[in-house]
Amino acid sequence: MKPTDIGVADYFHKVVDCQWACPAHTPVPEYIRLIAQGRYSDAYLVNWKSNVFPGILGRTCDRPCEPACRRGRVEENQGEKPEPVAICRLKRVAADYKDDIRDRLPKPAEKPNGKRVACIGGGPASLTVARDLVPQGYAVTVFEADAKAGGMIRTQIPKFRLPESVIDEETGYILDLGVEFRAGKRIESLKAMLAEGWDAIFVGTGAPRGRDLDVPGRKEAAKHIHIGIDWLASVSFGHITEAPKRVIVLGGGNTAMDCCRSARRLGGEDVKVIVRSGFEEMKASPWEKEDAQHEGIPILNYLVPKSFQHEGGKLTGMTFEKVKAVYDEKGRRSLVPTGEPDQSFACDQVLVAVGQENAFTWIERDIGIEFDKWGMPKLDEATLQSTLPRVFFGGDAALGPKNIIWAVAHGHEAAVSIDKFCQGESLADRPPPHINLVSQKMGIHEWSYDNNVVPDARYAVPLKELKLALKDIRTEVELGFDPQLAWKEAQRCLNCDVQTVFAPKLCIECDACVDICPMDCITFTADGEEAEVRARLNAPSDDRAQDLYVGAGLKTGRIMAKDEDVCLHCGLCAERCPTGAWDMQKFYLEMTHAGPGCRSRETPRQAA
Repeated sequence: MKPTDIGVADYFHKVVDCQWACPAHTPVPEYIRLIAQGRYSDAYLVNWKSNVFPGILGRTCDRPCEPACRRGRVEENQGEKPEPVAICRLKRVAADYKDDIRDRLPKPAEKPNGKRVACIGGGPASLTVARDLVPQGYAVTVFEADAKAGGMIRTQIPKFRLPESVIDEETGYILDLGVEFRAGKRIESLKAMLAEGWDAIFVGTGAPRGRDLDVPGRKEAAKHIHIGIDWLASVSFGHITEAPKRVIVLGGGNTAMDCCRSARRLGGEDVKVIVRSGFEEMKASPWEKEDAQHEGIPILNYLVPKSFQHEGGKLTGMTFEKVKAVYDEKGRRSLVPTGEPDQSFACDQVLVAVGQENAFTWIERDIGIEFDKWGMPKLDEATLQSTLPRVFFGGDAALGPKNIIWAVAHGHEAAVSIDKFCQGESLADRPPPHINLVSQKMGIHEWSYDNNVVPDARYAVPLKELKLALKDIRTEVELGFDPQLAWKEAQRCLNCDVQTVFAPKLCIECDACVDICPMDCITFTADGEEAEVRARLNAPSDDRAQDLYVGAGLKTGRIMAKDEDVCLHCGLCAERCPTGAWDMQKFYLEMTHAGPGCRSRETPRQAA
């Protein structure tokens, strides 16, 4: 096997599974250690640089980092229920307990660079672009149809999940950098915007149109049937303040969960969610489904809408066809009728939350932007540049509906592209991240980090008493960790960024590290093909997604093969090694954002 080159940034980056899985590549173990030390402001700023909205995401993130968490895999291999570290809720701790950090944020550039950038839409993608570009001297103007910044963060996430004060605070940090914010300004023509001479335009308008349901009775009962995201926006702005007693929510995503929980707080007594798919196939996050069920909302599955029932224009109920999932030889699923009688449910209102789509009616089709057959702009997925070079897209407007953290990641990448474009550089030349690898040795058996592996199960986030939580739609349900619980949860982190670094020249092949490893991660063995070597490790490894750490050049001609997949990063191998062949070194990766660090040293060329 080829010896591992740990100088390649992606190798140890992939070992920090949570950071690798985060679209914005937030240094998760780093900020968790800071929280454990009570350094909440420092932890907040580590987050702020990467994911921009720590307080918002600490409550609402879709948490791609948590399924990747090594803690879950280690516990699963030990026969326990896998429970990842509560990464998302620890992020909120940093936001809840930080000091005033305004004086530590970037300052507006002293000297403007003369470039003007328009961001259409005031959501997370546009705000991230503005956050990255304004300190570099760009004059950034954000156009937003609503009165305040935030986009879908403000209009589609209920206040019982995300208080408005948190949105105001974190959008304010960005606007206060020197962003020109034009509220109540809906852009009706991109052609007209192009004529205003902007050096670059970023489109971050989200996916503002909810999909409808065309079944019999839809038009006749239209007064009592609402598109989910529009209904949530009306609730957010106070236009809707009550719900009827019997409400059906159609759809299995997070929007559906927000709709049903909101309806419950606005007076709905018999609120149910009905989905076409199976419960496990629902797109809603597992915790979103759990929260809905905790509030007494049933989720009924494998029911396909057949018709709306109505009398004189008044909705009385819905009829559904019962289906089941059938899979072909390639594993593709189809829903087929079971033959059972149709099922009917009485209701006074239906909220349709079956998906969202883009609405680009304001972008003329003769200005040079090409669209695909689904009506989405054709983009370079790495640079997010459209076929009209000075127009860029990000967030849901770019590649379809995802979530806030993906919008932030798009914003960072688009800002890099805009910066390079305006400076006349090739957009294809993407900047590498900054990396550090520093020994944590403080003595023969002492490290600068806590390497004790605690057996604690994941700690539950305290919730508001249900009776009180359901009484007011603006009462936040989750209370968050207090400092004591946060410290306990932080101790569950395995410090995956503190890497086991092996020096073959120092190794005497005594196997002391092999003997002491609690996970049987380390094997000294003859070389061979990877699949064959994986099969004869001390603990055979089938997870090809996680690389083996291979050290060669040993005196016997053998190799050291370490399975990174289940390593605890406990440091026992380094403590036991008599020659110092093993060391624990902290790997720190920081993405390169817009600014001088993202630019090449080549002679700039004229922007296209």
